[in-house]
Amino acid sequence: MGRARAETERGDAGFLELTAGCTGRLHRTACLLTGGDTHLAEDLVQETLARIYVVWRRQYAWPFGRGRIDNPAAYAHTVLVRTFLEHRRRRSSGELLIGDLPEPDARTGPDSALRLTLLQALAALGPKDRAVVVLRHWEDRSIEETAEVLRCSPGAVRTRTTRALARLRVLLGDSLVEPADR
Repeated sequence: MGRARAETERGDAGFLELTAGCTGRLHRTACLLTGGDTHLAEDLVQETLARIYVVWRRQYAWPFGRGRIDNPAAYAHTVLVRTFLEHRRRRSSGELLIGDLPEPDARTGPDSALRLTLLQALAALGPKDRAVVVLRHWEDRSIEETAEVLRCSPGAVRTRTTRALARLRVLLGDSLVEPADR
């Protein structure tokens, strides 16, 4: 029994190390996926970590390392995106969305208006389009990696990326010209 307990404790220490190393990055990605909704982003990160913990504990229960996670950080991001897409599919229609963001605080800096504009435009995209844009352009993932995370073909990723970027251009229009001139 002592050996099994030592393995479990080693696994828990590894999980704590993983969460300390990638929670910030997961939260930033979740914020982009949710269109700036930090509360939902925190919920998604927590749900992601809970799902990973279940798998993490299971991999230390199997003898000879069966079912090990090869790249925990990449696995965490994959689980996050899939959790976000699942959340969007099962989202309750009882939520009340407001169209206007609160006025930006003058202390937040000159880039806050640009950030809010981009977050509003991202929020206007559909969940899969938003996921493609975030994975391809924020996380700088390849088409193949994005296709694997979203469980679709590389051709579908290319098409969705092209359409999502075209939609962003329409949504943003000339609103980015002024901040870009600074």
